[in-house]
Amino acid sequence: MPENRSSAGSERRTDPEIQEAKFFAAVGYLSVLCFVPLLLKKENRFAQFHGKQGLVLFILEAAASILKAVPALGDVVFSLSFVVLGIFSLLGIVKVLMGEYWEMPVIRDVASKISL
Repeated sequence: MPENRSSAGSERRTDPEIQEAKFFAAVGYLSVLCFVPLLLKKENRFAQFHGKQGLVLFILEAAASILKAVPALGDVVFSLSFVVLGIFSLLGIVKVLMGEYWEMPVIRDVASKISL
C-alpha cells in the first residue's frame, strides 16, 4: 500500500532527532558555520547529513573566491557561483525547516563520501 504523504510529513515534523537538530542543520548552510552541526551534533544523522552538504557548498564557495583572482573570467565564475550556491543554501535551509532530508544534486554525491 502506498504511504500517505500527509502522514509521512507529519512523522518528519515530530521526529525528535530532526526537531533537536533543526537549528544546527539550518546554520550548517551558512558558509563557514557548516562546522557547527558537524562538531556539535556528531550523533545526529539529520544534522550530519545537512552539515556535510553545507561543507561541500562552503568548499565550492572558497574555490570560487580563489578563482576570482583570475582576470575577467574569475569575476564571471564568482558571480555565477555566488548566485547558484546561495540558492542551494537557501533551499537547504528551507528543507531543514520542513524537516526533510533533501539530497542536493551533485552536492550530495560528494557529501556522502565525507566521513568524520
